[in-house]
Amino acid sequence: MTGEIIIKNALISVFHKDGLGAIAQKLKQLGVNIYSTGGTQKFIEDKGVSVNKVEDLTSYPSILSGRVKTLHPKVFGGILARREEENDQLQLAEYDIPEFDLVIVDLYPFEKTIASTTDNKEIIEKIDIGGISLIRAAAKNYKDVVIVSEMSQYDELLKILEQGKSTTLSQRKEFATTAFNISSHYDTAIFHYFSNNDDVFKQSIRKKKKLRYGENPHQKGIFFGKIDDLFEQKNGKELSYNNLLDVDAAVNLISEFNECTFVVLKHNNACGLASRTKLIDAWKDALAGDPVSAFGGVIITNREVDLETANEISKLFFEVIVAPSYNEDALKILCQKKNRIVLVQKEITLPNIQFRTALNGVLYQEKDVKTDSVSEMKIATKTTPTDKQFIDLEFASKVCKHTKSNTLVFAKNKQLLASGVGQTSRVDALKQAVVKANNFGFDLNGAVMASDAFFPFPDCVELANNAGIKTVIQPGGSIKDQLSIDYCNANNMSMVMTGIRHFKH
Repeated sequence: MTGEIIIKNALISVFHKDGLGAIAQKLKQLGVNIYSTGGTQKFIEDKGVSVNKVEDLTSYPSILSGRVKTLHPKVFGGILARREEENDQLQLAEYDIPEFDLVIVDLYPFEKTIASTTDNKEIIEKIDIGGISLIRAAAKNYKDVVIVSEMSQYDELLKILEQGKSTTLSQRKEFATTAFNISSHYDTAIFHYFSNNDDVFKQSIRKKKKLRYGENPHQKGIFFGKIDDLFEQKNGKELSYNNLLDVDAAVNLISEFNECTFVVLKHNNACGLASRTKLIDAWKDALAGDPVSAFGGVIITNREVDLETANEISKLFFEVIVAPSYNEDALKILCQKKNRIVLVQKEITLPNIQFRTALNGVLYQEKDVKTDSVSEMKIATKTTPTDKQFIDLEFASKVCKHTKSNTLVFAKNKQLLASGVGQTSRVDALKQAVVKANNFGFDLNGAVMASDAFFPFPDCVELANNAGIKTVIQPGGSIKDQLSIDYCNANNMSMVMTGIRHFKH
């Protein structure tokens, strides 16, 4: 059963009018009576389509500078009246109320307004009252009314009207579902503006994209967000669930570095990273950090990719490359493989909040935006790091902050030598980093070590010393900090403390 309803009367009152002219012309052709207000009425009449004034229906003009136009029983009665209810029909007849079978109403651009001004008066006036009420009323009565609640649905409505002047129950329910999504998102945006509490969940994302699958092929995956606001894709297949996680990790990590830097990531962790004067050198030294793990990874840089670097990069199989720009010749090289994803990162500020599902709720936190700078490092040992070591300590700490806990990072000359990643024991993380560094032929003598959390015992600094490490950065805060400090003092090691932990789970 299709539950078809013939469109006899339409109520149209919109802010966005692009594309509305074609709909008005089609409704005229179909013999539909149109009711409208203010600017929308004039727009439709200018298209040569006659309009019934809502104020003639209600016997009330638009008042309070347009704040009240459609809030009237003769409007809402015509929307909410149930076709199958005899009493509803009797009351429509008694009060001379037309049945509205089509409602085309959108909302004032509240989010665009708060993005463009801080004028509270202007923002408040963009809180829609009549529009949101009309949308909810029509969506509630979807059994009898079709509600078109944003400009993006105009083409869809026009296709339906091309087939005639009736709508099916499934079509009306689909429009109603979108309407409630729009109203929910709109109210969340208003709540966000009014709320001064940072500890409340205030996120609403309407834009979504179906992914090929989730982390694994048997899992459904969807991305809620506006990926096109962040990147321009120049080549390759669609980003997958895992690609998006890696790209997120890559973008957040590269944001820590101002100088020319290249990062290679695998499973959200950097397996190679280097800062150099020339991009080609940054790439080669980043790749050297772990050329095995780099296979099939994600790479990112904060400089324009040139032809020389593109030729070197293309020797490696990788899933995604992200850069602020590419010169024309470099882009041709990188786009030679059809599945390789090539992204241009746009200049945009990412939110400073993070949230993730947990149990039957959501965890919310501020993003870790704290960077351990040299000026804030407190020397805990008799030996002081050299100026060069201080630079490497800051470098290593940035990498450590963006690596899964428990983690330990080795660096020298602004190059990631190795890291122990995601271990249940900090000692195991350190041992893993030593093995990796040795496997790839790195000399750890003179290198620095960064830890994402404090050392509860001196075993880590002892293992590091035996591997050649002579300076360490850690948050401190253990009741047994002095044991690690004493070991460093006894073995001519330097240690600095930051007081800031950088767990990443």
